[in-house]
Amino acid sequence: PREAEILVLLGSGATNREIGERLFLSEHTVKNHVKRILAKLGVQNRAQAATWAVRAGFLAREKVR
Repeated sequence: PREAEILVLLGSGATNREIGERLFLSEHTVKNHVKRILAKLGVQNRAQAATWAVRAGFLAREKVR
């Protein structure tokens, strides 16, 4: 569930710092989550992950808190 929240925020263009502030996580923790998300999606970078999330309709299903 946390990675899903982070993917939504990543897809909206938020930086690691902004995501951390929003979810009350350290920037380092967010960075680790982002690495795992990239690996699970099989993409190389944040932009590709955001594109994946949009194309998959993931952002439309999730709500940003």
